[in-house]
Amino acid sequence: MKNIKYLVSAVALSMMTSCDPSDFGDINKDPNNASTAIASFLLTGAERGLVGPITDVEGSLYTQQIANKQYTGADRYETINFSFNGFYAGPLVNLNEIIKLNTDAATKGPVAQYGSNNNQIAVARILKAYFYSHITDRWGDVPYSEALQGNTDFTPKFDSQDAIYAGLFTELKAAASQIDGGAAVQGDFLLGGNMAKWKKFANSLRAILALRLSKVDPAKGKAEFASALADGVILTNADNVVYKFLAEEANDSPWEDRFETRLDWTVSKPMVDKLKEFADPRLPIFADKALLVQDYVGMPYGLAQADAGGIPNGQVSFLGAAMRKQTSPSFIITAAQVHLAIAEAATLGWVAEDAKAHYETGITASIEQWGATGAPAYLAGAAVKFDASKAITQIATQRWIALFTNGYEAWAEWRRTGIPALSPPPVNSNPGGKIPRRQAYPTSERDLNGDNYKAALSSKLGGVDDLNGKVWWDK
Repeated sequence: MKNIKYLVSAVALSMMTSCDPSDFGDINKDPNNASTAIASFLLTGAERGLVGPITDVEGSLYTQQIANKQYTGADRYETINFSFNGFYAGPLVNLNEIIKLNTDAATKGPVAQYGSNNNQIAVARILKAYFYSHITDRWGDVPYSEALQGNTDFTPKFDSQDAIYAGLFTELKAAASQIDGGAAVQGDFLLGGNMAKWKKFANSLRAILALRLSKVDPAKGKAEFASALADGVILTNADNVVYKFLAEEANDSPWEDRFETRLDWTVSKPMVDKLKEFADPRLPIFADKALLVQDYVGMPYGLAQADAGGIPNGQVSFLGAAMRKQTSPSFIITAAQVHLAIAEAATLGWVAEDAKAHYETGITASIEQWGATGAPAYLAGAAVKFDASKAITQIATQRWIALFTNGYEAWAEWRRTGIPALSPPPVNSNPGGKIPRRQAYPTSERDLNGDNYKAALSSKLGGVDDLNGKVWWDK
């Protein structure tokens, strides 16, 4: 029996070592699946990754644009650690692969069927910059220069946020310049392959990021802002970067989905009070009337769950019906946002523009973007009429309104400006009783990338990973 065992083993080994895979021709190839990634599919997948950054609720809760009615734990900051792993494993991997396919001599020819190599690379670089800006503005120092290396580096270092910002400015400028007159990219449901709009997207993002530096590095911010403005930015709603959801369960608005399961998300008292003070025509779009009083009533923010539950549903305004349809769009970068940024830059003396004109144009663009009317009367109102002596406060307040439900962007601007003045929730789970200034790293970094995680904490955060540390530009 022992000899038979050895004989069988020898025959098996002989079969294994003598087989050449090429002997089998195409027998091991699946005719129904591509052997290499399809660049247009990768781009579509990456763009779908934008849903979280522009519709997640935490930023809108931190800035008190909305408030929860039933489950108020998020309003009171019970969650400390948030994961960025999905960005790295999802859209950033896709975008990196698009760049590789269009750069590698072996694949750049065939992959050009999905758009010119330069255009595909440029779009991927712009979207990568957007995702990285979102990540670093939430967590601070994060993996950047050593990220996306696959199995060659499972423990990337955390780059400082100032270094990441420098890289983003370089990437966005280079990507916009890389766009050529060749074939437009395919798989682009965001801007429909319109390369002129992609260039404006890149320049507008660069201007917005430049304004983040208003307190930490105003000289750099001024130079980058002026350069981006000169290169051409989004100035009309026709060029807005909009995520258009579909009337189907797989691709509809997350706000519609949230209201399918429970009646919870209301418009906060600070937001409703400000809109009523201004006689703002966007109020009927942002909020429904409270049924029991037939008026717009904001929900008190950050109550204990039992106290919030004690308020009848009919006595507060829930998120407006127009905001929570299957096809209700979400906005990524808009003309309103850019005009208000130019108004602030002009007020700071960064650019030779008319601050009042851009302030008014930005407000008008926002009102029209949301489908409301009445901008001239609104601009003439005593509380809204431009006053150069309080321009920064007026601009920042209007930005907070214009960014309604684009919560993480609103949160970034609120941290930078401190406007509007917001009070922490009366029942606060965050040690120190403050409104969050950043989000804590995912626990996977602590467990799997410990040395670099600890280095990031000791570098800027005093060794503490919590909601109270500040990102680089937050002064």
